[in-house]
Amino acid sequence: MIHPIHYPFPYREIMATAAVGADRLGEILLREGVVSREQLAQALAEQKATKHRLGYVLAKLGMVPELEITKVLARQYRMPAVDLSRFEVDPKILKLVPSDMATKSVVLPLKREGRTLTVAMADPTDLGLLEDLKFITRFDLFPVLAGEYTLRTLIEKHYANDQQELQTLLKDMEATGEDVEVVAEQEEETATQAQIEDAPVVKLINGLLIDAVKRGASDIHIEPFEHEIRVRYRIDGALLEIMRPPLKMKAALTSRIKILSQLNIAERRVPQDGRLKLKMGNRVIDFRVSTLPVLYGEKIVLRILDKGNLTLDLTKFGFEVKAEKDLMKAILNPYGMVLVTGPTGSGKTTTLYSALSRVNTPEVNIMTAEDPVEYNLMGINQVLVRSEIGLTFAAALKAFLRQDPNIIMIGEIRDLETGGIAI
Repeated sequence: MIHPIHYPFPYREIMATAAVGADRLGEILLREGVVSREQLAQALAEQKATKHRLGYVLAKLGMVPELEITKVLARQYRMPAVDLSRFEVDPKILKLVPSDMATKSVVLPLKREGRTLTVAMADPTDLGLLEDLKFITRFDLFPVLAGEYTLRTLIEKHYANDQQELQTLLKDMEATGEDVEVVAEQEEETATQAQIEDAPVVKLINGLLIDAVKRGASDIHIEPFEHEIRVRYRIDGALLEIMRPPLKMKAALTSRIKILSQLNIAERRVPQDGRLKLKMGNRVIDFRVSTLPVLYGEKIVLRILDKGNLTLDLTKFGFEVKAEKDLMKAILNPYGMVLVTGPTGSGKTTTLYSALSRVNTPEVNIMTAEDPVEYNLMGINQVLVRSEIGLTFAAALKAFLRQDPNIIMIGEIRDLETGGIAI
């Protein structure tokens, strides 16, 4: 529960008020007798040395209770404020804001109600941050003011654990590994069996897979460049950089993932697709693996297919009321077509599977053509498209029409023939 210490005002009024100039915080605290001139001078000297905001310095030095500073700022900017010391942060809400952005901009997501996300921020004048957050989270924002010292402490506490294990592993590898000079392109691209089975490589990949699942990522990107490797996760539709492993591990990382996915490690000229499974306790998570030859090696993308995260109840998706009503009406019609489109990671597959689950009854024959079949659903006849043997989307659709179907789902409409048959 959020405990307000100042009554909230409309969001537009907050934006307008924050844009208007105001008295300096030090002058207000001095005028209200909260600090003495000596304390203010000492705090200003500390602020000049550390480059932190005055409120943070005063709270850190213990000169003024942070709550008093927050109340003053709340009155000054006519902005709602919260006492974070009485607030429990929900780990699921934390995923909505990337850790690097939370740390750099001193902002913390607090709660979500429908399409509105409440965020605590230390700088009430930072309107650019609110615009960036709205773009990244795709939510309407309700900003509240919080003490910067407590806010930074909470951000470090909640976000530090996300990367600590991976960063520790990376530091250990850099400390123990020897520098390798690349002599020829062929040597760089080839990994020995010993390198592939090397403990740090195995531990790094296992750690990445487990960490990505725990953080609710939908994809893992491993990208080789001329002088470095970059690893990113896609979380809630946005890519977030996680780490940069040593360049000398490039061949071993690629080969290890290919072996786990049962791909040809000797073939580096053409794209390949495979799958691997990871067991976490009682859960089994599937990964769909795709490799693509790029300028400095092979880019690898692992799509995480976690059935434990699959929500098949459309009413829990957070649709607007009218949109949910229209969608329900459309999928329950005995005729017609529902087209689901959107960018990567936006939830197309989940929406389609949830819609199928809603109409999956013993009275109907449901058939799907997918590439690949991401989740296996009981009661639904799912066909894996295999273009190399002629089983394309179009061929599958033609066959479906001879199978007495009631409902057909096409995973992708990516050519004119498939689109024509679908229509």
